[in-house]
Amino acid sequence: MRTTTGLRGIAVAVLALAAVTSADAQTGKGDRPDMAAMRSRLKTWPKASREAAEYMMKKYGPPTERTPTMLVWGRTGPWKRTVVYNYEVQHLFPGPHTDVMQQWVNYRVPPDKFDDLASYDGSVVVNRTNGEISARCDLEAANFLALNLANEIVTGARTAEDARKKYGEQIMLFKAGKPAPYTARLLFTPPTQGTADPDRPLME
Repeated sequence: MRTTTGLRGIAVAVLALAAVTSADAQTGKGDRPDMAAMRSRLKTWPKASREAAEYMMKKYGPPTERTPTMLVWGRTGPWKRTVVYNYEVQHLFPGPHTDVMQQWVNYRVPPDKFDDLASYDGSVVVNRTNGEISARCDLEAANFLALNLANEIVTGARTAEDARKKYGEQIMLFKAGKPAPYTARLLFTPPTQGTADPDRPLME
């Protein structure tokens, strides 16, 4: 009797779990979102945006947030945040392409380095108050490259002009399928905290 009762209890538990799983799937509360519906919406996005979104989903899983104009991932790999936009921004450096994917890390940039970063790459954006730096391009590899060189500018290892030349060399190697270490990963470790700069008040 004990064995029969135990088996009956297990069967009831399994059926209950199956019912919950089925309900979650129908309501979108399960572990896997409706990827088919998401991909259907992506068909109206520009090609570069679609490709960036597919890349992110394949490597890091589904986005944590979705809006009609963007997909958002939280912490994935080395990134604090990633956004893939459904619109393109024309960018001619180092060659014509469109920027569709922006990726952030924690980073503090001294104010006297802002001009150097702006001269280096207009798609590298610094938020001094939040203590963040981001790169926006069409490929994660290009964002690795952009931020690795931005770090070398900030630390004094390169000038802005030298960084632009290095960027061109590395991206050409990458596109040729040759080793390009600056495109493979971040070559520095972003801080986890302590990068915000709230500035100082003008009025007490």
